[in-house]
Amino acid sequence: MFLDKDFLLNTKAARKLYHDVAEGCPIIDYHCHINPREIWEDRRYDNITQVWLGGDHYKWRLMRSAGVPEKYITGTETSDHDKFLKWAEVLGKAIGNPLYHWSHLELRRFFGYEGVLNRDTAEEVWALTQAKLREPGYSVRGLIDRSNVETICTTDDPVDSLEWHEKLAADKTFKTAVLPAWRPDKAMNLEKETYLDYLKQLEDASGVKIDSFAALKEALKKRMAFFAEHNCVLSDHALNYVMYAPASEAEVEAIFKARLDGAIPSAEDENRFKFAFMAFVAGEYKRMGWVMQLHYGCRRDNNGPMFRKMGPDTGFDCVDNTAPSTQTAAFLGHLEELGCLPRTILYSLNTNDNAAIDTILGCFQNDEAVGRIQHGSAWWFNDHFDGMTEQIKSLAALGYLAGFVGMLTDSRSFLSYPRHEYFRRILCRVIGEWVEEGMYPDDMAALSEIVRGISHDNAKAYFGFAEK
Repeated sequence: MFLDKDFLLNTKAARKLYHDVAEGCPIIDYHCHINPREIWEDRRYDNITQVWLGGDHYKWRLMRSAGVPEKYITGTETSDHDKFLKWAEVLGKAIGNPLYHWSHLELRRFFGYEGVLNRDTAEEVWALTQAKLREPGYSVRGLIDRSNVETICTTDDPVDSLEWHEKLAADKTFKTAVLPAWRPDKAMNLEKETYLDYLKQLEDASGVKIDSFAALKEALKKRMAFFAEHNCVLSDHALNYVMYAPASEAEVEAIFKARLDGAIPSAEDENRFKFAFMAFVAGEYKRMGWVMQLHYGCRRDNNGPMFRKMGPDTGFDCVDNTAPSTQTAAFLGHLEELGCLPRTILYSLNTNDNAAIDTILGCFQNDEAVGRIQHGSAWWFNDHFDGMTEQIKSLAALGYLAGFVGMLTDSRSFLSYPRHEYFRRILCRVIGEWVEEGMYPDDMAALSEIVRGISHDNAKAYFGFAEK
């Protein structure tokens, strides 16, 4: 039956591994985009539209594909109630889309609703969820507690004050650790029109006058030290692709000086600067013991008119197929040659890169960590049944699945934690099928250790998360 207790668990081994091992593991959500201020302030939502549709460009894209007018998606003149009715109508026919599974898992886990959401049930679900959201335990912290979340890592710019992280760290009444993650894209993307304005913000935050690339590096080092004081242990980068474009120090300084003077760099100079930038920060991550996450394979903001109207992260991005594995491997090899390759997680939005990533990993593994270089979980457009299954099978075939650090939400919603459940069910399904087919023995002790590791233990060890 749809979404029963054995949803996706099609073998005896899968059911046992999920219910006895994976299901009870705490969640480590080591990459997301939620707002730490909302956790500190323990925000309450007036209705499910605010928590479900506000900022969720996954849902926005689906509604646009179904021909829904924009006023029901991001418009300010339409009521939350009417937006929800439109979403329910679209979701009711979203067969095969992971949003159908995610949304119904969220309705079950948070609101106890066992039916299906569609045009006919929308009013019933609206009333139920609105009543539930008024109850104790349905504030942001309540939703996190209800989901058994042990650690959350947000996404934070170098200029951020981290005041909300500081307050949360001092609050011993809240059991979940909320840690910052360093995301310095704005400091690297010198081709952007707003780059010089951003450098002024970084100057103010760091106290360093940024008049050279050397000064930029000094400003970043000061901010990294500040983040480390606030228990940051990982970074994250959004790249078109991982580039390898060596240039001399003098050449990089000249590129940066020209940008300070107002010139937009050529594509070649942009790559040279970004390579130098990434090599520098990677060395600092290695020195500080941070993990480096590299997200690539995305072409962003393709719809010019909508981007100018709404800005980034509003649902107009797509998979990019210009990520050369030769440059990824060369970049990591360069860092290894210098002795400054940190623990690294590679995520590509293009599933065609799975085999390339999994073979690159094997070139740089050692005893520094289990799975020192990781193939990140199926990301963004790939975190559906097929995408997760393909990533798991590729990593298992070409690497060491037992060392995988597992799932993350990559979400802006506090209702997204059932994505971890979805992943764990798929993981147990894949492993259960291997056992059923005689490809791995029915050794529950070994299998349980593997599943528990991927669900929780590996991430805790890999990132070095401590108890709050």
